Amino acid sequence: MARGPLALQRWICVFLLLFVHAAYCFYLPGVAPQDFKNGDELKVKVNKLSSTKTQLPYSYYSLDYCPPEKIVDSAENLGEVLRGDRIENSPYVFKMREPQMCNIVCRKTLNAKTAKDFKEKIDDEYRVNMILDNLPLVVPIRRPDQENSIVYQHGFHVGLRGQYAGSKEEKHFIHNHLTFTVKFHKDSVTELSRIVGFEVKPFSIKHEYEGQWNDKTRLTTCDPHAKRTVTNSETPQEVEEKKEIIFTYDVEFQDSDVKWASRWDTYLLMADDQIHWFSIVNSLMIVLFLSGMVAMIMLRTLYRDISKYNQLETQEEAQEETGWKLVHGDVFRPPSNSDLLCVYVGTGVQFFGMILVTMTFAVLGFLSPSNRGGLMTAMLLLWVFMGLFAGYSSARLYKMFKGTEWKKITLKTAVTFPAIIFAIFFVLNAIIWGQKSSGAVPFGTMFALVFLWFGISVPLVFVGGYVGFKKPTIEDPVKTNKIPRQIPEQAWYMNPAFSILIGGILPFGAVFIELFFILTSIWLQQFYYIFGFLFIVFLILVVTCAEITIVLCYFQLCSEDYLWWWRSYLTSGSSALYLFLYAAFYFFTKLEITKPVSGMLYFGYMLIVSYAFFVLTGTIGFYACFWFTRLIYSSVKID
Repeated sequence: MARGPLALQRWICVFLLLFVHAAYCFYLPGVAPQDFKNGDELKVKVNKLSSTKTQLPYSYYSLDYCPPEKIVDSAENLGEVLRGDRIENSPYVFKMREPQMCNIVCRKTLNAKTAKDFKEKIDDEYRVNMILDNLPLVVPIRRPDQENSIVYQHGFHVGLRGQYAGSKEEKHFIHNHLTFTVKFHKDSVTELSRIVGFEVKPFSIKHEYEGQWNDKTRLTTCDPHAKRTVTNSETPQEVEEKKEIIFTYDVEFQDSDVKWASRWDTYLLMADDQIHWFSIVNSLMIVLFLSGMVAMIMLRTLYRDISKYNQLETQEEAQEETGWKLVHGDVFRPPSNSDLLCVYVGTGVQFFGMILVTMTFAVLGFLSPSNRGGLMTAMLLLWVFMGLFAGYSSARLYKMFKGTEWKKITLKTAVTFPAIIFAIFFVLNAIIWGQKSSGAVPFGTMFALVFLWFGISVPLVFVGGYVGFKKPTIEDPVKTNKIPRQIPEQAWYMNPAFSILIGGILPFGAVFIELFFILTSIWLQQFYYIFGFLFIVFLILVVTCAEITIVLCYFQLCSEDYLWWWRSYLTSGSSALYLFLYAAFYFFTKLEITKPVSGMLYFGYMLIVSYAFFVLTGTIGFYACFWFTRLIYSSVKID
């Protein structure tokens, strides 16, 4: 009986927190907290090996690391598989609040292949990712430019390259000793502990021992009985064929004031939030400028033009102000390739719905960072279910264009955009398969994606299309002439290509600073969880796309050019071109990718993102212009 009031209280708390943290966003922890007694077993899991230089993830045991008795894969969601996560068990097992020193994991002797594999991963700056109690392993790094400021690096490097003193030959050294720090928050009443931090300091050390190796061998370089610990990498472990490597680790436990619900705060802390505020202020200035333009146009067209329709003062004013009225008989003439426009508008509505709902859930904190792959899974499922709106909007527009074959247009809407994306994705996946990377999507997952598409999305698009086509036809506010009016010669600045390219600059300008942080989180594997900022920027993008399209559409109609349907879509959609160019600029200035395969993956994925951005922004611009033209032409009485 008490569940109702408790649920209500929770929602009230959610909305209060939303308003308090409007820009920064908060998150719900996502999983239930786990309490540990002293001596309870803590099992460390290993995730993929990742590199910002290659962007190709590999499973942990693709290198000759110490395996447990039996390797067990953890169940992964759809988003984790698509991200390339491969979570498995490991031989690293701790006991709660019981420090350990110089634990030997195993001893390995490298052969030619394993030594070559380790060297390649060290050259490509691969990092090892581990998980404890759903927290990712991080390496704390002190920032040289700020005192007492620590940044966290995701995972530790497999090894490093260096030279012995007095030698110019570069060698490869492996991080074979790990000093783990597990931070816990203790309940003063129950004495139970919860894990709130998982850090590591990696070292490379050439371990030594006396006599023959056996199970009871004690190391001379790291001995808990002699209180001798590893604190530096002055005698590093070299990676060469037939070299012996002994893997060891220490564990220390630190009491922490951080509560379990706030344990992700240190991971998600943004040190440069001023830049985000600058981005928003910059974008708002653009919006205010465009809003002023739109307001001025609306006042001129609706107040001055319409109220003084037959009282024009001068010939110049008549010429200026009657331009858009002269094309009233052609402005709602169906465009060429109207079927394709219907398809792209429907797809854009599907995208807009997906982004809006995803953003709302993210801002409310439901897409917790502890739920790896949750964001991608949510976006995929929302895309599938938003097919209903795609079919509805494309069928409504199609019927307005006097179309009769609604099934044909619905099928095109359901298939066109996903087919293009799937084709690019399939080629990229084949490339990843060729590199034997764990980032390759398995056949089973590929089948699941196809099932989501044809089993759920396509039928929903047809349901939406059926409902949309059954609705009454959208009536044009003015009648269309039978004979098309000739369009006068246009000034150079009203050339379609020029005005379309100009139209994309401002929407891109509104988002490009936030875009930098998004690209950094994706390609440089940093945490991004400031969905509050992102939501504000998204709203600014929507307003900017709508307003720039309305302004340019008005200028176009004033110059007696009535071919606005496709141009309105392409005007704001051209911002995707700038996005792709910026992605290319980011690739050459910020990333250290040198392998052709990795470059192909980067540009392939950014092509998908840019294409999706084109569909989204184009649809926003189209509907803004559609509303604007209907509004101004319905407000005047045409003789």
